Amino acid sequence: MPSWHPRREILKSGETQTRKTAMSEPRQRLSAKARQEEIIKAAVELAGEQGVDDVTTQDMANAVGITQGAIFRHFPTKDMIWLAVVHWVRGRLTSVVDMAADQGSDPLDSLEKMFFAHLSFVDKVPAIPKLIFADQLLKKNPKIKELIHSILADYETKVTALITQAKAQNLVRPDLDEHGAAIMFTGIIQGLVIRVSIIEARKSLVAEGKLAFPIFLHGIGSTRVGGTKRD
Repeated sequence: MPSWHPRREILKSGETQTRKTAMSEPRQRLSAKARQEEIIKAAVELAGEQGVDDVTTQDMANAVGITQGAIFRHFPTKDMIWLAVVHWVRGRLTSVVDMAADQGSDPLDSLEKMFFAHLSFVDKVPAIPKLIFADQLLKKNPKIKELIHSILADYETKVTALITQAKAQNLVRPDLDEHGAAIMFTGIIQGLVIRVSIIEARKSLVAEGKLAFPIFLHGIGSTRVGGTKRD
């Protein structure tokens, strides 16, 4: 029979008390806005790992470290969480591509910087294609579908404006249809996202984009010598 040792019992008692104290310590109180942001980020990360349809509100609660009831105090329904997630993606993507476009030396350079900034952003946030192409999510929540359509329309408007500027500066062929070129630009990005996220998940979007962007430039009749300037 094992011998009783007072020091061992004291250590066990101390470890148990430490665990109880850690479990009883309340989480840091956050403002409603900060907690909502925390839930949104958890949902984004989980969607990237599991896919939208498999993420539950309990998963989100576990990831944040709060109860499922607390989730619903901030978002009355699960659909409202996903709507907030798409708004979150829109805000960050818009910020990324706008900053990139502003750094361009001319409209074509702005388009190129925008193109690769967009791909790099999606590379870093793998949940994006799973959100944008989640058929069940779009069918169940018309507000999300409407928001995604709005994001795409605003994006194509931005690209069309840059192509119009490029045309005015004789950087592309004079008979170019600006809107058609903008559709091709966004279509290439969407195609690469689908290809890399579904067919060849291990490949980098940016690496694939380096192969595709010079073809886009050729298609719009770019006068840039040697095509894309990226290394």
